[in-house]
Formats: sequence, C-alpha cells, structure tokens
Amino acid sequence: MQNHRDWLCLILAKGIGPNTCNKLLLEFNDPQNVLACEPYQLASFGLKESSIKSLLNPDNEQISKILDWLDKPQHHLITILDNDYPELLKSIHSAPPILFAIGQRQALGYLHFAIVGSRNPTTGGKRLAEEFAAELSKSGLTICSGLALGIDYHSHLGALKMGCSTVAVLGNGLNNIYPARHKAIGRQIIENGLLLSEYPPDTKPVPSNFPQRNRIISGMSTGVLVVEAAKKSGSLITANYALEQGRDVFAIPGSLHNPLAKGTHSLIKQGAKLVETVNDIIDELAPIASIVLNKSISSESGYQEYDNLDTDYKFLLDSMAYDIVSVDNLVKLTGLTAEVVSSMLLILELQGMIEFQQGGRYCRCS
Repeated sequence: MQNHRDWLCLILAKGIGPNTCNKLLLEFNDPQNVLACEPYQLASFGLKESSIKSLLNPDNEQISKILDWLDKPQHHLITILDNDYPELLKSIHSAPPILFAIGQRQALGYLHFAIVGSRNPTTGGKRLAEEFAAELSKSGLTICSGLALGIDYHSHLGALKMGCSTVAVLGNGLNNIYPARHKAIGRQIIENGLLLSEYPPDTKPVPSNFPQRNRIISGMSTGVLVVEAAKKSGSLITANYALEQGRDVFAIPGSLHNPLAKGTHSLIKQGAKLVETVNDIIDELAPIASIVLNKSISSESGYQEYDNLDTDYKFLLDSMAYDIVSVDNLVKLTGLTAEVVSSMLLILELQGMIEFQQGGRYCRCS
C-alpha cells in the first residue's frame, strides 16, 4: 500500500507528465527515492517550483480516495516497473508510468491487436469490425480498442461474442464508463478482459485526453486495423502513433463513393497494408507473434547471429557495448531519434539480443 501511495504522489504531482516521470524513475529508480530527494535536487533535475511543492506536499485526500478504490475487487494499479506491464507499451515514447485497471489482470500478458475506426460507421463497417474481431480472437489475438461509439464498440463485441478476452483503453477515469450507453458492455469486458486508463478513477472525459489514450491502444498492440475512417479522424491519430511506434498498420478499402473510405485509402497510399481477409493480417503478424508468444519459453532466440543484422542494428548494439543504458543515452550515442531507437530496441528485445532492465534501461545479452 505504501508503494501505491508513493506512485500516486509522483503521478498526481502538477506539471509532471509521463516523460518527466519516466526520466525521474530512470534517474532515481523508484518513486520512494524521488520523494526522498531534497528540493534543490529536484530543481537541478529541471522541475519547476510548483511541481516540487506539489510532489512533496501531495493531496492526501485524493490519494486516500484512490487507495480506497484500489481496495475493491478486480481493481488494479500497474506500474511501469511491474513485471506484467505490457512489454510493447513499455518501449514507446511517453509510455504511461502507471495504468489503472478493472478486470482480469492476466490479460495484460496476452498478444494484443488493435481495431479502430469511425464513430459513425456504415452497417457494413460494423459487420466487418465484428467479423474481423471474432476471427482474430479465435486466432489467439486479444482485441484492443477504445470503447468509443461505432467501430470500437463492435470490435469489442466481436471478441466477446466468441467468448474471448478484449481490452478497452479509456480516455477518462474508470469510475465512469464513457460513453454511458456502453456500461453494459463495459461490465462484460471486466469479466472477460480489462478496462485500462492512465487517468485517476474520477477523471472526467476531456476531449484532449482521447488522442493521448490512442498512443496506448497502438503501443500495446502488435498491429492496428482501421476499418472505416473519414479523412480527418481520431482513428488516423491511432494509426499515425502506430507508424511512429514501428507497428504494422492495416486498412480495409471501401467504395470510392463512401466518405468513410477516404481515411483508409489515404493510409493505404502511405504504406498501410491493404486487407481483404483475416489471413492478410495473420500472415503478416505471424513472425513477430511467434517471437512474442514463445519469448518466455524459448532461450534459442537470445542467440541470433550478429552477422545477420542490418547495419543500423549492429551500430546500435555496438553503441550499447555491454553497459546498461537508457533510450536517452542511445539517442546521444547514435544521433538517432528517440522513436527510431525505441522501435529498434523493441525488435532486438523480441529477438532476445537485449534485455529490459529496471528503470527503463537496456543491456545487451552476452
């Protein structure tokens, strides 16, 4: 419980977002060490006076309410230092330091795949979302979406109809299902999967939160399927996050006369994989899915031949040497962007050539 309190003091402090929080963890290893710092130490780290004051004088009433919330059955707090924090999500830029959850915590360890799309889909789009979600679920993938109206809802529904797990990432606190009409399916998800949010339980649904939560949907997934989307759509934000994170993006084409096909056609022009059947996705994901699923039981992948790597990956490994290094260190050493380094580290980790260490650092396997 004290550990939870320390985490809440850190993430509730004003002016300390995910990036700053993760940098503090990288420097001080855990929240308890951050809270033990003197104000001048925190100031030297770049924190403003208002943030330091908020950090060292937390809102105990709010923290007590959240701790009471965590005492309820099936309520969880998952930190970025926990063993079951999703490995793929851990690798993204601005990974959420903590996740609040309700439901089956073991669903964090499943192989996730995102399906997103329009909030006002056609009848055909709804049917496609359900059918693809059902077939992908039967194939062993756990559908991840945002519980929004339209394609999100029908994606979750398709998985649940097969009796399979599904994960919904909300842009508000978990004390209230948003939209309210999805309370019933929310209860089903809790029984078969997981509701997730990076926001404290009482957080209201603020428009700016939803684009932010989209990075989590794509970040914890092996790929993203866009079913229907207008030219300017929140689904395209998720797809763009996926591309930045090195994930596969898939899109279903539609009629030239359908305005909800404009977004998917645009993605296909940009390199998204055109999808006609579920097998188009399964075949593409098979290699990475095999690596992820077998990672915990196979040590063979830890000995991939260095000579078979692309030049850029060799350069990154050589820059690491055999030291424990952070993404920021590697950005400085290689001159690559944080997004590129994070994506390359993910691939190397899945191949068993590097290991993730506590505090967001990585080390090369011998």
